[in-house]
Amino acid sequence: LKQVEVNLRRTQVVFTINRVDFAMAPTVLKGKNYALLVGGIVGFIALACYPIIVHPMLYPEEYKKVQQMNRAGIKQEEIQPGNMRVWSDPFKPREDIKR
Repeated sequence: LKQVEVNLRRTQVVFTINRVDFAMAPTVLKGKNYALLVGGIVGFIALACYPIIVHPMLYPEEYKKVQQMNRAGIKQEEIQPGNMRVWSDPFKPREDIKR
């Protein structure tokens, strides 16, 4: 970056790098352009969130089938870490303890 020229009347910044001028557009957005920018950003985020958050919540059957296929043949008691019990209802009396 050899020279920076700022022209305040035209609100345009010009950079000269190796004798080549690069002009930057004004960065102030007003009215319709600002609304389009904000709407585009919100729309992009919503579009990205749909397959991750919304679709699995609306159609859980597909994901339950995939989990059943992936977990077929796996006994959860055998792979439970630290000899911990598999999750059960906390309000139900334990079956492994005789009273």
